[in-house]
Amino acid sequence: MAGHEEAARILKEARDRGRRVLSEYDAKAFLGAFGIPVCREVVARDGEEAVEAARGLGYPVVLKGLGERLTHKTELGAVSLHLADAAAVRAEAGRILKIDGCEALLVQEMVKGLRELVCGLLRDPHFGPCVMFGLGGILTEILRDNTFRVAPLTREEASAMMEDIRGRAVLEPFRGEAAVDRETLCGILTALGEVGIRFPEIAEIDINPLKIRPDGKIAAVDALVVLAE
Repeated sequence: MAGHEEAARILKEARDRGRRVLSEYDAKAFLGAFGIPVCREVVARDGEEAVEAARGLGYPVVLKGLGERLTHKTELGAVSLHLADAAAVRAEAGRILKIDGCEALLVQEMVKGLRELVCGLLRDPHFGPCVMFGLGGILTEILRDNTFRVAPLTREEASAMMEDIRGRAVLEPFRGEAAVDRETLCGILTALGEVGIRFPEIAEIDINPLKIRPDGKIAAVDALVVLAE
């Protein structure tokens, strides 16, 4: 399939460049090749390119630093949210580009929605590739409300994962926002299982947050893909 060929190309290019961690942009391109929905975004080399990208996406936007060493962008100050105009984008672009390890900028649409999920892939030494799903956002490590299944997953197993978490009510209508698109969410979880089987060179995938839009649709707004040594 063309999508899988594109995914393989992205991994090969990273390996050829000696990289173990895909850039956020490449990580989302890889996931998108498997039908996982991602937010709209553009790579920019400097502040003026970032402003042009922001105009195309529509304000407000998110601005992030891109670089192999910028795997924890928030802690490094390499993420700026709710930028409402060109002046704000220029100012933050100049600041972020000075961060050690920043190689480029990523301009993203500001995805609306009150609810955040997390999902991913890890390799257990005994069970092999496993898919993870749970509550996401900045409290993921505190709440630890997640569940796991051994890959590959059936759609039935993916649906069961949604019922496993304590906070499953977040998937229902919430404060005027629609219930989550469970069909798409099932597709994301089964796709991660497929990736785990098809690409043994991938050590880890982390999608956090996976944002639920007000209409129930889903978009990955941050993603990490780590290759095995």
